[in-house]
Amino acid sequence: MNDSSRSASLGPLPYVVAATFFMEYLDTTIIATALPQMAQSFRTSPNALSLGMSAYMIALAIFIPASGWVADRFGSRSVFFSAIVTFTLASLLCGISQNVAEFTAARVLQGIGGALMVPVGRLTVVRSIDKKQLMQAISTITWPGIVAPVIGPPVGGFITTYASWRWIFLLNLPVCLAVLVAVLKWVPNLRSAERRPFDALGLVLSALTLTAILYGADMASQPDTNPFVALGVLAIGLAFGCVAFCQARRHRHPLIDVSTLKIPTFSVTVVTGTITRIGIGAVPYLMPLLFQIGFGLSAFKSGLLLLVSATGNLGMKALTTRILQRYGFRRVAIAASATCGVFTILCGVLTPDSPLAWVLVVVFIYGLGRSLQFSTLATLAYADVPSQQTSAANTLWNAAAQMSIGLGIAFGAVALRAASVVNGNDMGDSRSHTPIFTLGDFRLAFLCAGVLTIMSIYGYVKLAHDAGNRLRAVSN
Repeated sequence: MNDSSRSASLGPLPYVVAATFFMEYLDTTIIATALPQMAQSFRTSPNALSLGMSAYMIALAIFIPASGWVADRFGSRSVFFSAIVTFTLASLLCGISQNVAEFTAARVLQGIGGALMVPVGRLTVVRSIDKKQLMQAISTITWPGIVAPVIGPPVGGFITTYASWRWIFLLNLPVCLAVLVAVLKWVPNLRSAERRPFDALGLVLSALTLTAILYGADMASQPDTNPFVALGVLAIGLAFGCVAFCQARRHRHPLIDVSTLKIPTFSVTVVTGTITRIGIGAVPYLMPLLFQIGFGLSAFKSGLLLLVSATGNLGMKALTTRILQRYGFRRVAIAASATCGVFTILCGVLTPDSPLAWVLVVVFIYGLGRSLQFSTLATLAYADVPSQQTSAANTLWNAAAQMSIGLGIAFGAVALRAASVVNGNDMGDSRSHTPIFTLGDFRLAFLCAGVLTIMSIYGYVKLAHDAGNRLRAVSN
């Protein structure tokens, strides 16, 4: 069966879920470019608006761990529909907010909607799609998270330049309304037959873990923050994570069931996959800075170059299933990690004098590798998970994925600032908080990210040669 016929047999469910994913991921990444205009509208400083960004992350951190339990108790369609309604209402409130307090409150509500929308949507697809279509289905719902962080900044810049920052949020409304109709028509209302008690302590510990890690990552990315303070907050988050892990192992019905880590294919996507995602995830933070600070390009021209990476992401989507079927998960994971690592390092070698064609090739191939690796991890995660553990595995996987996004940004920020110190460069004007980085700083930062990605290959080498073959067999 070719890709086109396999895609046609998927049904509308994965595309409905992918639409909500794209909306949520794009909204998360697009807002950064609108902060100056928003600050001017609210008559405050851009730094004051960081509270709204942090509030969204904290809401995600608190409610993502509860997503699996809520879906099992109340039904996937009911929760998914309610999450989209919440996200839509919050988008409207963000778009009409008149001050920082109103905007922050709306972002908290939006974070609650997003925290339930993404994990429950993924869980519904995994539970509903037959194994022989799972590879294509996961590829379909994965691409928004790969593409949105790349196209978000240029799209945000375009909207804020030629319209108003409010349209970033208001444009969600017609999309959300259309998706709600599709949810009622095509999303099944699946729920667990077992009624598990709610693990309140597990929620508190997991929320503290993710909140500290995401907040520490946000601090690390700010040029006027002491990096040691940010690393301290990250360390506190990891300490809470250890406590949460021990509590989950002792609890009879844990909110996050870590026993799923005994499944080798799932474990490697969470543990090794987190390391890989941190290395790869540093690039979307570093690359715009390289083009704008290192190359002296405008935000718009920088965004156009980043779109080449998005093109690579989209181009690989059509080939991912075929590549996995032919070469297997183990070989693809190794090759994709190596590709991402090498071309991440090559990004740091680029200079303003590099031929444009070479710049485009490097960025494009990085996008191909990123898309292939993320889709591989997202698909392999569910290859051997029994149906009764799907909800638990989905919750843990989404929590790890969200954590790795924050850690990727933190790793890129800390690596760049450390490189500046190593090279003996001035960090910038303390009054304007404008960082000054040289091409040498970027070269070291990209090197660190690339080496970390390449180091993660060791985890994939230890995979069984037939890992994930159950999905390959039923997909043929």
